[in-house]
Amino acid sequence: MSNRLRRVLAVTAVVSLGLGAASCGSAKQSSSGGGSSGSAAASGGGAVGAVRIGLLLPESKTTRYEQFDRPLIEKKIKELAPDAQIDYYNANQDATLQQTQVDTALTKGDKVLILDAVDAKSIQSSVQKAHDAGVKVLAYDRLAQGPADAYVSFDNHKVGELQGQALVAAVGGKANAGEIFMINGSPTDPNAADFKAGAHSAIDGKLKIGKEYDTPQWDPNTANQEAAAAITAIGGPNVVGAYSANDGMAAGVATALKAAGLSVPLTGQDAQLDGIQRIVAGSQTMTIYKPFKPETDIAGQMAVALAAGKALDAGLVPTTVTNGSGNKVPANLITPIVVNKDNIKTTVVQDGLYTVAQICTPDYADACKSAGLQ
Repeated sequence: MSNRLRRVLAVTAVVSLGLGAASCGSAKQSSSGGGSSGSAAASGGGAVGAVRIGLLLPESKTTRYEQFDRPLIEKKIKELAPDAQIDYYNANQDATLQQTQVDTALTKGDKVLILDAVDAKSIQSSVQKAHDAGVKVLAYDRLAQGPADAYVSFDNHKVGELQGQALVAAVGGKANAGEIFMINGSPTDPNAADFKAGAHSAIDGKLKIGKEYDTPQWDPNTANQEAAAAITAIGGPNVVGAYSANDGMAAGVATALKAAGLSVPLTGQDAQLDGIQRIVAGSQTMTIYKPFKPETDIAGQMAVALAAGKALDAGLVPTTVTNGSGNKVPANLITPIVVNKDNIKTTVVQDGLYTVAQICTPDYADACKSAGLQ
């Protein structure tokens, strides 16, 4: 486990102690989860009773949301507040649907919304509506506009910077022999702008960018088409590297590179299983591991504290950020971790994100042996 991850987990554990007993579909398809057993107190004291908390996630194309974020957040909330009612919604990348889901959550009586916005700007009116109704809004992973009460995510500029640095290092001496292309994230996602800015801070002046795209909805198929177009425009032999803002799109980019007969450095993010497998196989250079449990634990702790009407202490919100609408939001930003072939075992495997068996399926057995995983 890296020193950075140890520090994050240590902070999370301390916060849990400070809290007391500590962490797809349309509106019609939203599901509710009940509690387990035990009791908990929110930050500052005071037991949490049968409160309602809405969990609104943006999409399911990225595997993390249904596989990690949802179950881990729900588990932490139930651990801290066994009687809490959790109403779950997935917007399927539809900003208008997410606005309707916020309305539904308010109608149901949810007192706290954990909101991962599809479109940070268009959701502003919904955040304002919740605020006016006395409902607390916790911006999760993406910084929604409007009067949000708290925000938990990763240092997203740092994510892009680490991706860019890794690409520059991997291209190495071929930097002057050709050009790279960049496949950035969705223009409606404020995180994508941070990733892009961070990547440019590391790449500009070191690598020549032949083509660059902002990819609506982080769509892997669109990323594949953009990559193919970039390869054609630059000329296959002149492509020396590719920046992909996440692993989902990297899958599409890797397919386009393979079709063109190219093997060049390729970045990613989210430590998806297929991304880790591509790293093992050599068709992707790195990914960014954003440990889900620290982020989901902090979100659960924030939600329970807000539900109890308690102010968030400095352990939960050590900093402040300003969102796109100019609102200052108390925040907790976690440091991301670079994963490459050399540290798969000491990061995602050691942390229990994946087992070696999950990574090293028969198709990757030989590559795993070469990477020291088997």
